[in-house]
Amino acid sequence: MRLNDLLLAIVFLAQIVIGLLGNLFLLGLYILTFFTGHKLRPIYSISVNLALANFKVLLYKGLPQTMFYLGLKNFLDPVGCKLILYLHNVSRSVSLSMTCLLSGFQAIIVSPSNSRWSKLKPQAPKYIVPSCLFCWCFYLLINFTLLGAMHNSRFTSNNTRWWHLGYCSISGPTSFTASVYVIIFSIPDVMCMIFMIWASSYLIFLLHRHHQQVQHIHSLHLPPRTFPEIRATLAILLLVCTYNSFYSISSILSFCTFQFGEYYPFLMHIEQFIASCFPTISPFLLMSYDSQIHRYCHYVWCKKYSQ
Repeated sequence: MRLNDLLLAIVFLAQIVIGLLGNLFLLGLYILTFFTGHKLRPIYSISVNLALANFKVLLYKGLPQTMFYLGLKNFLDPVGCKLILYLHNVSRSVSLSMTCLLSGFQAIIVSPSNSRWSKLKPQAPKYIVPSCLFCWCFYLLINFTLLGAMHNSRFTSNNTRWWHLGYCSISGPTSFTASVYVIIFSIPDVMCMIFMIWASSYLIFLLHRHHQQVQHIHSLHLPPRTFPEIRATLAILLLVCTYNSFYSISSILSFCTFQFGEYYPFLMHIEQFIASCFPTISPFLLMSYDSQIHRYCHYVWCKKYSQ
């Protein structure tokens, strides 16, 4: 194994381990908080699904790629390759939709009482769990349909090509035919991105107006970011900005690799690293801005210290 491959394996393995542990720790905190009798906010259901989706993204794409850097090349057969790609695409799409739901529900929660969104506040919490289930079912179905459409019997050897991913190789239709399917089935992701941008712009407007309203109150010594709603809004804005940045760059690199039809190690390495950045960073962003998790960790620590 070359020195470059060893260094890449160490970098990617460190990134994957940190991301997996971060998402597992976040899931464990939510589970412990729930079973110890502490009341969880309704929006935590979205955070749990986001952490679970990010965990699966790192598991289904990061680990096979790291094993490839360690010297295991083409260790998956075509069936296993398609299954790994299917599970990764589902997890990645669910991660996008959960981030979209977070921004949308937070916009409803922090909207002022005189806005049109205030009417949805009492009803929004009971639609969170059904929305999460719908996202999982929808992307499981649509990616299964895409997988079947791109690999059915209509594609003969004349218009079939191979994509070499390093840890496996997968066959599919020609670049033009596959591009049509990718564009069609990417419409839900594009709609989620547009909605996230709109919701984030609305949240930034609300934060700016809130800052102007409290600026003249001299008796208020705490900065606005100490309020739970403001902290949660800032965390979601950071999540959305982080996701949009990494998702856009990763999608461009993936499309370039897809169009070239050949294995370019340099592009694959960069795309894999960028695609794993958001699942690795997101649990730490959520934990750093969540005041309820801070209080619970302080409670557990003090209880352990007193014993």
